[in-house]
Amino acid sequence: MARVTVEDCIDKVENRFDLVLLASHRARLISSGAPITIDRDNDKNPVVALREIADERFAPEDMREDLIHSLQKHVEVDEPEPEAVPAMTPSASKNLADPEASPDIQFDRMTEEDLLRGLEGLVPPVETEEEGE
Repeated sequence: MARVTVEDCIDKVENRFDLVLLASHRARLISSGAPITIDRDNDKNPVVALREIADERFAPEDMREDLIHSLQKHVEVDEPEPEAVPAMTPSASKNLADPEASPDIQFDRMTEEDLLRGLEGLVPPVETEEEGE
């Protein structure tokens, strides 16, 4: 890489390891089609990325966050809190304790052996010629 370009970036990103990570991430983005913010001047993508960092086209913290986000395999999504479940009335809790008392509620009961026998009976679907092509 161009020594002048790296030396221009050191005052923007103090740690050379971080500089390599950020520049390589930006070079990969450029390779995948991201627009460049400077003139290419017949430079390759890593040099263009370093020149963008030297010209402070992107904040290093924003680039670092983008890099971290791109490396995450599991992204946590903030989900709304579940609604509070209303308390059961005493008559409803008595009906749940005795399944025969309430004809509206039915429970399926299956032993582990029944489940295993049912799973053994399953066979994979047969592949047809249309699916195999």
